[in-house]
Formats: sequence, C-alpha cells, structure tokens
Amino acid sequence: MRDHHSPYREHGDGRDGFEKRPGRERGGRGPRVFAPGDLKLLLLALIAEQPCHGYDLIRQIEGMFDGAYSPSPGVIYPTLTFLEESEMIQGDAEGGKKRYCVTDAGRQSLAEQAVALEGVRVRIDVSKRSLRGHDRPPEIHEAVHNLRHALQLHHGRWSTEEIRRVATLLNDTAKAIVDGPAVQAAQEKAE
Repeated sequence: MRDHHSPYREHGDGRDGFEKRPGRERGGRGPRVFAPGDLKLLLLALIAEQPCHGYDLIRQIEGMFDGAYSPSPGVIYPTLTFLEESEMIQGDAEGGKKRYCVTDAGRQSLAEQAVALEGVRVRIDVSKRSLRGHDRPPEIHEAVHNLRHALQLHHGRWSTEEIRRVATLLNDTAKAIVDGPAVQAAQEKAE
C-alpha cells in the first residue's frame, strides 16, 4: 500500500484529491447545456407536442440527453412560470399538479421561431456528445479536472513569481496543444 502523501500515485485514484469526474466543469456545475432562450423555446415546443406536467418535461429533456443531463426543477418551473405569464402556455391544476398546454400565442411564437428551434435541437446533440465525453477522451476530462483542482489549491495565495510561473506553464501548454505534434517535431528539427 502506498503512503498517503506519496507523490507517485496515479491520478484519478481519489486519494490525492484528483478524482475522475467526466463532464464536470465550470466549478462543479458541469458544462453549460442551453444558450439563453433555448430552454424556453424547447419547453414551449415540447408542450405543443403534448400537454404535460413539469416533471414530465424534466424526464423528456433527460431522455434527449440519454440521461447525461437532467434539468433541475429550480430551472424548469421558473421557466414555465415565465411562459405562463407571457401567455404562451396555460397551466391547469389537476390533482394538485399543473398540466401545461400551449396557447394560440405559443403556437404563433413557435411558427415564427422554427429556425431557432432547429438550432436548439442541433445544440442539444452537440451538448449531449460533450456531456457523454465524445468530444474529449475521459483522460482529457480527468486532466482538466486535475488542473482546476490544482489551481483551487492555492486559495488565493498567489505571489508575483507564482503567477508568472503558472501563467507561462498554462500558456505554453495551450500553445503546444494547438500546435500539435507536427509543429513540435518541425520546431525540434529546426533547433
């Protein structure tokens, strides 16, 4: 068994504070899924297809992402309230739960935003691949998480020298990723 403080551990084993957490970016909240206005338009379209409850909408969206993302009630219900107050949908309480259906104004809005709705569906497909790790291999997700964790370990204690050192490391790494192996090989040959 390795010493708890050994620097020679594999990343991702959880004992060093670096854990495998694919898809978790932006301070632990995960990557952004919807652009501004996308959720409103999507909910309106789903309700137009079939009247339903807020919980049903959450499950439908989760299904669109193959379970890789599920919107929280704290996002869905305020958006439904906005759509209802905008008279795009109407909620009827049945058994204590609101069942939403689209209004004529909502149908008109959907007709006017057909191209935008198609864009939302395309962005959902892109987000789904990203959330499931298709855009980056799991090892890269883990490495990004490890980098974020390492930066957070400073707790705001940045000296001028440390700022320069870390900025240089990060900028050099970013440049090396963009340049790729072909450019690096050419540079080494030139030296």
